[in-house]
Amino acid sequence: MLNAESVYVSPISFFEIGQKVRFGKWPEMEPYVEQLPSLLERQGGLVSTLSPEICLRAATLEWSHRDPFDRLLAATVQVLGIPIVSADAVFDNVAGVTRLW
Repeated sequence: MLNAESVYVSPISFFEIGQKVRFGKWPEMEPYVEQLPSLLERQGGLVSTLSPEICLRAATLEWSHRDPFDRLLAATVQVLGIPIVSADAVFDNVAGVTRLW
């Protein structure tokens, strides 16, 4: 990521991290969860949009994967024309999605 002009984080990612902390699935993140938006800003990252176009694309995306968070992430990168940085190979077979990592 050293050559990226911009790094975007989806608002859905903040929601998903918060859920994992609340359910006790990511206890190591608990001390930091409230600081994530300001940490992103301090590091020069940007919050991506979550527009009606992205939401509709996620809902109608021809993809059998049912996880609404992943569907929103895939639709976001399709609409914005950017790659997704993820260790999750579930994104590998989605048309219009390029996964880095």
